[in-house]
Amino acid sequence: MRRSEINRALRRMEDFINGLSVSLPPFCGFTPEEWKSRGHEFDEIRDNMLGWDITDYGLGNFAKVGFSLITLRNGNTHMSDRYGKPYAEKLLFLEEGQYSPNHFHWYKMEDIINRGGGNLLIRVYNSLPDEEVDRVTDVTVHTDGCVRTVKAGTQIRLTPGESISIQQRMYHDFEVEPGTGAILIGEVSQCNDDNTDNRFNPPVGRFPAIEEDEQPYRLLCNEYPKAGS
Repeated sequence: MRRSEINRALRRMEDFINGLSVSLPPFCGFTPEEWKSRGHEFDEIRDNMLGWDITDYGLGNFAKVGFSLITLRNGNTHMSDRYGKPYAEKLLFLEEGQYSPNHFHWYKMEDIINRGGGNLLIRVYNSLPDEEVDRVTDVTVHTDGCVRTVKAGTQIRLTPGESISIQQRMYHDFEVEPGTGAILIGEVSQCNDDNTDNRFNPPVGRFPAIEEDEQPYRLLCNEYPKAGS
């Protein structure tokens, strides 16, 4: 992705969040220059990859296949002696016409919540023992206290305020119901590790290669400099 495209996506997500009167923690507003002087008191942000996350999944077509996210809080299963939180929280932003590819998580169970905007469509499948997509078996879904069974590949429709629980190894993808507009999505989950806990099918990347065509507006969660002395 070009840095200019990432910067536009960041500003677009900020504007949408502000339009819903949602407030972000202070570190989401740190500039790249400010990060150069941030000391070890902010190591929790660096170590747990809190903050901004813009991805085109390595496919080079962000407007069609992409996602904008902010990790607000997170534990760390690799450093549990230092960071004991067993949970994580994200905000995700999906434009109409964008798609987030089919994947599951080995470890993480998560609730996906439509926080405002349009209607969210989440397609669900079970997985097979060899981790391929089970396109036959019915799927049990939990939506806001309601348990039901749907056909493999069903898109669950979430209007603002509605949510779904995604179990480990349940394949799922995201898109906006056409004509309903962009969506702010909440995610509440067990600890999140985007380096090791995403099984995409078919395979795609997770973090983009960046072409530096302008200065960064914000640093992404995998770009922080080491703590200043």
